[in-house]
Amino acid sequence: MKQHMTQQARNPNLLIGETSPYLLQHAYNPVKWFPWGDEAFEKAQKEDMPIFLSIGYSTCHWCHVMERESFENETIADVLNRSFVSVKVDREEHPDIDRIYMTYVQATTGRGGWPMSVWLTPDRKPFFGGSYFPPADRYGQPGFYNLLLSIEGTWKQDKKRLILAADRIFAELTALSMHTGEPSMLSGKTFHDAADVFKRQFDKAYGGFGEAPKFPQPSILDFLLAYSFYTGKREFQDMVLFTLRKMNAGGIHDHIGVREMGGGGFARYSTDRRWHVPHFEKMLYDNAQLASTFIDAFRISGDRSFASSAEDILNYVLCDMGAGEGGFYSAEDADSIPAGKSMVKKEGSFYLWSRKEVEAVLDRSESELFCYVFGVREEGNVQDDPHGEFDGQNVLMIEHGEDDASGKFGIPQETVKSVLENAKKKLFETRQLRPRPDRDDKILTSWNGLMISAFCKAYNAFGNGKYLDAAKKGADFILENLLGKEDGQLLRRYRNGVAGIRAKADDYAFFIQALLDLYEASFDPDYQKTAVSLMEKQIELCYDEVTGGFFSTPSDDPSVPLRMKEDYDGAEPSPDSITVRNLWRLGELSERDDFIQVAEKTIGFYSDILNTSGYHLPAMLTAAMMHHYGICRVVLTGNPGNAALEGFQKLIGGKYLPDTVVMHASLSGETGNEVSALVCADNICHPAAKETESLSALLAHTWRKE
Repeated sequence: MKQHMTQQARNPNLLIGETSPYLLQHAYNPVKWFPWGDEAFEKAQKEDMPIFLSIGYSTCHWCHVMERESFENETIADVLNRSFVSVKVDREEHPDIDRIYMTYVQATTGRGGWPMSVWLTPDRKPFFGGSYFPPADRYGQPGFYNLLLSIEGTWKQDKKRLILAADRIFAELTALSMHTGEPSMLSGKTFHDAADVFKRQFDKAYGGFGEAPKFPQPSILDFLLAYSFYTGKREFQDMVLFTLRKMNAGGIHDHIGVREMGGGGFARYSTDRRWHVPHFEKMLYDNAQLASTFIDAFRISGDRSFASSAEDILNYVLCDMGAGEGGFYSAEDADSIPAGKSMVKKEGSFYLWSRKEVEAVLDRSESELFCYVFGVREEGNVQDDPHGEFDGQNVLMIEHGEDDASGKFGIPQETVKSVLENAKKKLFETRQLRPRPDRDDKILTSWNGLMISAFCKAYNAFGNGKYLDAAKKGADFILENLLGKEDGQLLRRYRNGVAGIRAKADDYAFFIQALLDLYEASFDPDYQKTAVSLMEKQIELCYDEVTGGFFSTPSDDPSVPLRMKEDYDGAEPSPDSITVRNLWRLGELSERDDFIQVAEKTIGFYSDILNTSGYHLPAMLTAAMMHHYGICRVVLTGNPGNAALEGFQKLIGGKYLPDTVVMHASLSGETGNEVSALVCADNICHPAAKETESLSALLAHTWRKE
């Protein structure tokens, strides 16, 4: 194959005019990439060429590998340029497009992932696909080059067969996106069955569910916490707390975080069962959801270590992922340039340590203590390293607790804590001198919504005003830059002063949730009013009035060949799962029966899945439990800023109450300076509480239990 040319020697392709960092990474490939759009589709139709669709994201390790191996390869590029219309899509900008073709790849290959590689007819129907392909045949996998030649030949010689196959597959995808079955009632068994599935999958040794690779899966953790709350079955709560402790100790957690300086947070997933060796990319959506789950764990258990984990995440986001003008960036890369060794990026270079590197930074007593606690070894501590990428390197994990270290070194536990904090700061400052991973600095409405909600929950639980300020600043940024002043519609993406891409259902769902959380944290009625108007807009654009549920794509977007509904809570919750809860909250806050009816019809659409395989939709089960077991409504009176009112808010914010909607009486037009709390649940409104002890007793009432 031909040697690679340097980027400087090439002219850019059409991706050079795009905003996405992922697309711009490929702007100087020799492949003549097109962005998703009419120009690519028209060329494919006019020249009767198949489309090669490549979907990924900017911080994806294997996307980088396939670019280096194949998309930078002149020989491979020649084949793509002569016989295919090559299209690049950032899955984070277009999750609805990704959803269509990922459904196809998973159905036909039994697995999925990114980079995703799919071949389409000119009318965008898939006929072959997979994920990563090596450039040449390897490890039993077909090589990308030979695969291209094969598809090129088949298209020329037997195109009709490929088109017929694509038509059949697309018809099946279309049927899959339609009604899932007749609506049926949910019962306690619906939730019990799903909980039992997770109980069987639970890893009793290391927490989490299943074997490697292991993902945090906050939607499952949140469901089990809520299920335990409603049913009183403590074992499910304990499963979650155990999992969070194991994750927190593992290498998936970046332990070199320093308060007010940065670092910390969690990587996307662990390649091993023990949460030790991650793929090192950090995603905003993961950290937002995990912060929220850790806060709930603290509220339930009172264990300050969970609060510290949440604050570590929030500190990371504020320091390393916050945009100066407001909002939060999307991700940090897994790969970076090894310090002083090479200009070729390697996975985890920014985060890995040799024992010698640690000893060079810390004095001897610090080093011995730090290496003991964090499992740093001379030979390296990575056990599962099939490709030898981490020889002699250490992924920090908490191997011994502070109490163990206190006993081993004969020093008080407080001294251990102080020495470790000082050591972390030294290592953090040294690590800051290394080449940083690239950061995907686009601001997504959906992921910002998740992060705003986490900051609101942190403010409620901890009372730290900086978290409420961060939430307000993030929401106000979205409202100012990504909300259309004329049509009232959201946009999805903002970068370098440019907003664009019509919002998807998840943008509306996650941001509406954020606005409702902001209202409950601040009692600013403007956030609630905006949530109502955006809910009306989401229903107008995405709601299926025939069978219920919400399409991921707005009704007037012609670029997407098939509108689908998201029926799986994965790394991010399904927009419908969050929307159901939003609708019930808004129904309570705004007394809108029409919102309640849309929620009930949406649950009806998914009821067959929920009753037969609800474990696919744990976030929707959590939302459904809110309605099934009953909603608790708390109405507070009194002037905002009043110390007694703030005492009520602090009490509520410190409790885990997944069934509770909190509002201020001013929202319903009532006035009054007297501070009180009216609690209504189970068709009963209790006498107004005048002091926190009375309110606490009401919120502990047994109506919640089965």
